[in-house]
Amino acid sequence: MNGSVEETAGNGPLEGAVVAVAGAAGPAGRATLLRLAEAGATVVAADADVERLAEAVDAARYAHGGAAVTGETVDLLDLDATRAWADRTEKEFGRIDGLVHLVGGWRGSKTFAATPLADWDTLHNLLIRTVQHTSLAFHDGLRRSHKGRYVLVSAAGASKPTAGNAAYAAAKAAAEAWTLALADALRKEGDGDGLPAAAVILVVKALVHDAMRAERPHAKFAGFTDVGELAEAIAGVWDEPAEEVNGKRLWLTPQP
Repeated sequence: MNGSVEETAGNGPLEGAVVAVAGAAGPAGRATLLRLAEAGATVVAADADVERLAEAVDAARYAHGGAAVTGETVDLLDLDATRAWADRTEKEFGRIDGLVHLVGGWRGSKTFAATPLADWDTLHNLLIRTVQHTSLAFHDGLRRSHKGRYVLVSAAGASKPTAGNAAYAAAKAAAEAWTLALADALRKEGDGDGLPAAAVILVVKALVHDAMRAERPHAKFAGFTDVGELAEAIAGVWDEPAEEVNGKRLWLTPQP
């Protein structure tokens, strides 16, 4: 598909929008691709797992016949490769209206003293470096959109770390701080017509999906957010003016 994607008057804010999804192959990614496609967006998905990404893209296309959903492998730990992905997307579709950051990973230990510092190295790359690269790569394109959204999915543990989750909570907190700095930049780049874009954090305790429920039919998953609810919240970020959501931490689980 080449050329500019035009907005369709009278439809929702995601109709005709172009949204990139980083970390799109997992359950949350699948649900997000489906929801964005349903809303009429052109979705550009990326993940390190080629096979799972292809399955996620095919599922979204199948569920919404004719949906414009594409996927490609991008090394988000490489800033130049991430910038090239952003540039390629905007050039091909004529605009870029969103980056949804779903790259995840978890490491934990039984006690604080037993925390392996190697876990920090892993989580630094997965949870922080990828946020840095995607935000820097997509910043200019999101500003040009005038309805751009950068959406980070974070964890409640960033606000209330536990002893066995030191590395994970610290990495999530750092990713949030970086995203809030992006939000401040967007605020300062605003003019009399409002903000050019917004950076938003969606906070969950943890995510749950149908396969998890099938594996643990008696588990309550208290406070967990279903991936479908997360996808709905992601799509809903475009329903609000940039000024209303920029720099906000929107809680999808009870706040600790």
